[in-house]
Amino acid sequence: MSGSVKSYAAVDLGASSGRVMVGRVGSDSLELTEAHRFVNRPVRVPEGLRWDILSLYGGVLDGLRAAGQVDSVGIDSWAVDYGLLDADGALLGNPVHYRDSRTEGVAEKVWATVPAPELYAATGLQYAPFNTLYQLVADQLSGAERLLLIPDLLTYWLTGEQGTELTNASTTQLIDPRTRGWSYGIAQRLGIDLELFAPLRQPGDPAGLLRPEVLEETGLVGPVPVTAVGSHDTASAVAAVPSSGERFAYICTGTWSLAGLELDAPVLTEESRAANFTNELGLDGTVRYLRNIMGLWLLQECVRAWGDPDLGELLLDAAKVPALRSVVDAGDAAFLAPGRMPERIADACRASGQPVPRSPAEVTRCILDSLALAHRRAVEEAQRLADHPVDVVHVVGGGTRNALLCQLTADACGLPVVAGPTEAAALGNVLVQARAHGLVGDLAGGRELLTRTQPLTRYEPQGDTARWREAQSRLAGA
Repeated sequence: MSGSVKSYAAVDLGASSGRVMVGRVGSDSLELTEAHRFVNRPVRVPEGLRWDILSLYGGVLDGLRAAGQVDSVGIDSWAVDYGLLDADGALLGNPVHYRDSRTEGVAEKVWATVPAPELYAATGLQYAPFNTLYQLVADQLSGAERLLLIPDLLTYWLTGEQGTELTNASTTQLIDPRTRGWSYGIAQRLGIDLELFAPLRQPGDPAGLLRPEVLEETGLVGPVPVTAVGSHDTASAVAAVPSSGERFAYICTGTWSLAGLELDAPVLTEESRAANFTNELGLDGTVRYLRNIMGLWLLQECVRAWGDPDLGELLLDAAKVPALRSVVDAGDAAFLAPGRMPERIADACRASGQPVPRSPAEVTRCILDSLALAHRRAVEEAQRLADHPVDVVHVVGGGTRNALLCQLTADACGLPVVAGPTEAAALGNVLVQARAHGLVGDLAGGRELLTRTQPLTRYEPQGDTARWREAQSRLAGA
């Protein structure tokens, strides 16, 4: 097996784009190339904000055609959202987007039946208004016989087989992170029928073979297996953190920043709930103990509002703006919805008595300082709440291309930052497939292979963290 090299297609769907990557894996090699990239553009219809799931599936098929012959396919995507099927397996409408407004006020109704501390103690999931549990309480579910999370829905269309992959299921707020099974008591009290969900799958489990019609459309020669991976993109990204030990924090950057630790057991204390940390499930019995931060969504929305200026020039100009002049809470739900982002950031600075950023460079610097500050706070609090000290912060995902954000994160945390790989979710996806087919060993072995084969950049902290503490105090007092 040592001389064998195999190819794996990683379908990696983010909130703003999708891609099909091909990983070629040998015992001492790992190469990733992009076969196809496509836009993920939600659509606002009279009834609300919806995912264009058919366009996404078309992008997946186009990507598999471009990928050429592969030994396996795996799919990961964003979390919490789902499609509903009728008794014949037909989709009942486009899946609702997590930024849709239908869950407004739903959490309070849920907490009237299951108080928030009790819900956290049972499921370990942080409060977010779009959690699947709140969506289900808001959903009519009329005529639905089956619920499939987004990557499981696409897997079903590819193979005809239904399942619910565990790492993504853990984002529904219906999984007990201690047993790694369904939280039947919570579901029953809220009137949620868990029979809607297909049986649970683990990362690495077989998920069927590409249907004959899919083979014909993509030009692939069967049989081509589909392998369950860490189908929540963050689970796949954390699997691709190139760490060599346990004393690390990670920040998965992109539209969101997910900042936290990899643990052996969940942290279900009331203090952890109050700090809004979540316990999601990872590979090999691990727990992803992390906080959701609004991430580069803030900058993406501003760039869109400014007419898509050159990002490289914008970042160069932002680097010249005085540091920490104004900061906002990058986890504030006020920034969740799209539209008017520069004005909303200016309003938040004005309301907290800070200088109002006016130029695109000033707004950009405010965003990056605010993200670095949120990263610092999350890494600091995670260590304390989990009693798990770290020596290094690994930044993976799209934000690794933003050298200014990486350096500011190192400065804010007072710790070295190792940035890379950029396509962490796709690489984690590929590694799980390769392991399932005998080419890679355990999680540590996969990470060691990544460290040897992927470009990484190290940022040393500069300056005193006192100014970051002062900025945090300023924000806390706002």
